Amino acid sequence: MRAIRGIWRWRHNPLRRTTDLVEAWLALGALVLILVAAPLAGVLVGGIAGDALQQSVRDQRENHHPVVATVIRKSDRTPLDPDPETASGRDSHSRVLARWTAPDGTARRGTAMADLKTPERGDHFTVWTDGQGRIVGRPLDTATAATHAVLAGFGTGAACAGLVEGTRRLLVWRMVRRRYDRWDRAWSRAGPDWGRTGTGS
Repeated sequence: MRAIRGIWRWRHNPLRRTTDLVEAWLALGALVLILVAAPLAGVLVGGIAGDALQQSVRDQRENHHPVVATVIRKSDRTPLDPDPETASGRDSHSRVLARWTAPDGTARRGTAMADLKTPERGDHFTVWTDGQGRIVGRPLDTATAATHAVLAGFGTGAACAGLVEGTRRLLVWRMVRRRYDRWDRAWSRAGPDWGRTGTGS
């Protein structure tokens, strides 16, 4: 609104400089881009990300299979996880040596993370495997995929708005610097004779 009022106010003002009008038009253009282009970019990127993530959910549901595994013994090796966020999520899990049957019917054996606090030999737990029986992560669910897509859209919209505003500020800063440079040059020309009696005679 300030931009619109600024353009209207400076339209016929005899003291209006060209840079004043340019600044007002820049502000109006930035406002329109922030209100229209940034949300549009966010919706577009969010839609593309959502489609890609939902396709990933479908692929993982086809290729990841829940299999019941049996604990052979607790594993002596503790996993090294440098990420404290994932480490805290795994605190309730135990690393065990287990056996399971792959979807193709072959017997498999290996180390897995069991959602058991105190695993004992013969305890059962669920692991996710691929078609060959290799342990893989739990498939991404639809709600999480949708959340990631929404966050991608919001992030893109915010980044676009920040880019537009940053560009506007940079252009205004350069115009102000040029204005000051012109003032300095004009002052250096008029300065030596300023206030002298008979200047220009």
